[in-house]
Amino acid sequence: MLTTFKNRDRNLTIVLALITAALFFIPDYFGKPPSLPVERVRAEVLAVDNFGVEQFGIVKTGDQALTLKVLSGSFRGEIIEGTNLLMGKLEMDKFFAPGDKALVTINLNREKTRILSNQVVDHFRIRIELFLFLLFLALLIAYAGWTGIKAVISFIFTAAIIWKVMIPGFLTGLPPVPLALGVVVAMTFVIIFLIGGISRMGVTAFLGAISGVGVTALLSLIFGSAFKVHGAVKPFAETLLYSGYPELDLTAIFLSGIFLASSGAVMDIAMDISASMREVLIKHPRMHRKELILSGLRVGRAVVGTMTTTLLLAYSGGYTFILMVFMAQGTPLTNVFNLVYVSSEILHTLVGSFGLILVAPLTALIGSFVLTSPSPASLLASAQAD
Repeated sequence: MLTTFKNRDRNLTIVLALITAALFFIPDYFGKPPSLPVERVRAEVLAVDNFGVEQFGIVKTGDQALTLKVLSGSFRGEIIEGTNLLMGKLEMDKFFAPGDKALVTINLNREKTRILSNQVVDHFRIRIELFLFLLFLALLIAYAGWTGIKAVISFIFTAAIIWKVMIPGFLTGLPPVPLALGVVVAMTFVIIFLIGGISRMGVTAFLGAISGVGVTALLSLIFGSAFKVHGAVKPFAETLLYSGYPELDLTAIFLSGIFLASSGAVMDIAMDISASMREVLIKHPRMHRKELILSGLRVGRAVVGTMTTTLLLAYSGGYTFILMVFMAQGTPLTNVFNLVYVSSEILHTLVGSFGLILVAPLTALIGSFVLTSPSPASLLASAQAD
């Protein structure tokens, strides 16, 4: 039995790893193709000229002239001149000093033999990002072993299906809520069955998590309308409309983000309760179904009590500066809670928390039936005994 389970677990992991790899072959380019060949290269800033930079208080405008040495690509070693345009926005501007590494887009002639122009994109961060990612993977695998490997696959699958399926689907005009629900179901299936295995515990956690996400999706649609919050409240949402996608339903995309954001915490709670109920049943195999439900509910209360606060901190942590602005300006709380971008975060937090609360009893109820139902082997043994 144990060997069969291990083989099944290994086969599932291999299949899902192959599916994850296949997702990266889905094309994801939606922009207008460049008329001339383009290369994105790493370059070192050799010298800067700040003569064209003007300082206005704490912001800079104008342009910073750069002398760059190309460090990668077909023109490695060449010295080029670039310009760093400053818009007077601290959150978007970058400022270079000699020795910095920059990501530069170079435009080539059709024969790819000469550089026609270039654009300095930003500081080059790919290497440090890759190092941090690999360090994360190494620590995860070193600590969790085989389970860590499966967690890595589920992590990469989640990133791939969002970037390769959900985002392109939104851009092509597919209905955002059904699409996001389908993506969440796929992610939940992969994550739970990779970690928990194809077992009754996994089935319980999967069904419980999907039930919680479904309730969250329904509540987001109901209260999203009542709050009168438009999807354009999110950063860069309006930019999409001016980028050739005026037909996008920004509000539906925003509401989809509510249950997508809470789905991870919902999965955590469903798995915690399912695993706890299984352990209780292993220790007390003759436990009555009602007692098993009560055990699941007790575990759920403890988990939900901390997870709800965790969700609040996860959402509010990115809004520290705006909260400081409100306090610094002495904005009354009545005004604060009525502002559309504050209301949208309240909707995000509270509706997501509803899903966390409801997934606990739903998982306990589902688990009481899935975990206690007789297996086919036991039914066959019983029939033979008769």
